[in-house]
Amino acid sequence: MSDTARITASYGRHYTVRTESGQTYTATARGKRVDFACGDRVHIEVQNGEQAVIRDFLPRRSLLYRQDAWRTKLIAANVDQLFIVTAAVPSPSEMLLQRALLAAEAGGIEAFIVLNKTDLPESAAWREKLAFYEDLGYPLAAVSALENAETLRPLLQGCTSIFLGQSGMGKSTLTNALLGGEHARTGGLSAALDSGKHTTTHAQMYDLAADSFLIDSPGLQEFGLHHLDAADLLQYFPDLRHLIGRCRFHNCTHRKEPGCAVKQAAESGVIKADRLNFLQRITDELTAKPY
Repeated sequence: MSDTARITASYGRHYTVRTESGQTYTATARGKRVDFACGDRVHIEVQNGEQAVIRDFLPRRSLLYRQDAWRTKLIAANVDQLFIVTAAVPSPSEMLLQRALLAAEAGGIEAFIVLNKTDLPESAAWREKLAFYEDLGYPLAAVSALENAETLRPLLQGCTSIFLGQSGMGKSTLTNALLGGEHARTGGLSAALDSGKHTTTHAQMYDLAADSFLIDSPGLQEFGLHHLDAADLLQYFPDLRHLIGRCRFHNCTHRKEPGCAVKQAAESGVIKADRLNFLQRITDELTAKPY
């Protein structure tokens, strides 16, 4: 029997799918396909009361994924909003934040920044750094998961959203607070590594309301952007878009070329030098020749 369903959990080669009637199945992909993601709407062949096979996916309205020089990792499909959850403890990665924002821009996904653990004294300094991204137009919500997670609910209403970020930032604690129970696994911090323990091992979708869905994702330490084209990068920087087409050379790497509008803007203080450095770093990664 054939049916359509949505992937509500992804475990690598195995999935949990749910049909529109609410029936759930444990599903595998036909053949060796692994190009399905949590949030995908798929065609399935029901095998029995518990198992199904995924044939293919329906057209996606968005796809969030990361890719390095060796492999591609799908994160979630058909999401409307990306909430990058960060905190002052453990040590936050501004590089990961910037990369996730680029991926959201490239994927046409609205991005939010969540500053969690605002009760910690270290939060003030990190909040000051995040103000730059708020000025770029990314909404910032400051919360303490165990106290006022509910302030996020209006932002999640009517959408499929995903919590993404480093381990230990409180994604699963926020998820549990919004769901009103212990649904997502949570863990403490590893003091020796100054990082969170990896507790969420797979992407899992939860129902917040009839029309609101939340995906909790495993913690990330890196976010490869090899799926992007270096020639398109400027359009993913809200603060650099106005410089598109103003460099003398169309394939400018924004390093040593004469007539580089981006370098000139950095030298004159129109843009932050750190943003030029980040652009150069990503450009180098995307244009590096494989060995």
